[in-house]
Amino acid sequence: MAGTDTDAVLKRFVSEARSVVPVVAVWAHGSLALGDFRPKRSDLDLIAVVEGPLNAEHKERLTDLHRRLVEEEPAADTLHCSYMAGAALSDAGAAHVTWAHGMLLERPVTPVTRRELLDGGLTLHGPPPEELLPPLAPGELEEFVRRDLAEFWLPATARPWLWLRDVWVDLGLLVLARATVTLRDGRLITKGEALTELPALGAPADVVRDIRERRYADPGPIGPLRRVRRAMRARAFVRLGIKRTLAASGNPQGPPTGMDEP
Repeated sequence: MAGTDTDAVLKRFVSEARSVVPVVAVWAHGSLALGDFRPKRSDLDLIAVVEGPLNAEHKERLTDLHRRLVEEEPAADTLHCSYMAGAALSDAGAAHVTWAHGMLLERPVTPVTRRELLDGGLTLHGPPPEELLPPLAPGELEEFVRRDLAEFWLPATARPWLWLRDVWVDLGLLVLARATVTLRDGRLITKGEALTELPALGAPADVVRDIRERRYADPGPIGPLRRVRRAMRARAFVRLGIKRTLAASGNPQGPPTGMDEP
C-alpha cells in the first residue's frame, strides 16, 4: 500500500463513492497494485464495479464527489476511476463512465488493465477481481498491445513537437519497453522494470537516466538545446523500436488510426 496520505484518500473515496452510487467492489491497478507507486508522481488508478448503468443523477453526484476530493485532498489530484456496470464486465469493448483528467468521460477498460487486475489487483472493497472479471481471451492482450503501438504510438513519432515534452519522452520509452516484454514473454511489467529493460533495447543511456531521475528523484530543468536533442533521439529510438517489436511479433506496422493518449 502507498503512504499515509494516499491511504487516507483511498479510504475516503471508497466510503463516499458507496454513498453516491451502488458500489459492488473497488479495485486498484497500475503502479499502486504492482508495487511501483510514487506519491505525487504516480496516478491512483481505480476501478469501481457498480450494480447497473449510471444515470444522469449518478454522474452529477460522482462529478461533485471527485471535484470535492481534489479540492480537499491534494493526493486525490491524480485519482482516476472507471465505473464498470456489473452486466458489462464481460464486454471488453464496452465504454464505462470514467473520472480522469478532471472530468467525467466514457472509455473502455483495456485488456492491459483487466490483466493487471486479474494478476494482482488490489481489492479496496468487495469481492476481488478474479471473482467478478472473466479471463481474457487467448491473444487478446497481445493484440491490444500491437494495436496500441501501431495505431497510436507509431503515428505519434511522426510529430516531432510532441517529443519536446517530458511526458512523451517518459511514456514513449516506457510503453515501448513494456510492450516489448508483453509481446515477447506474455507478461506485464512495471514502469520501474521497464527502465531496466531499456538499455538492452538500445535506448540512449542519457535519456533513460533522465526518465529515471524524473520518476525517482527531483531533477533540475533542462535547457532548450538539450531538450531538442533529447526529443530527436527519443523519437527516433521509439519509432525504430516499435517497428522492430511489431515485426518480431509477426505483425507489420499497419495503417495508423489513433489510440489512447498518454
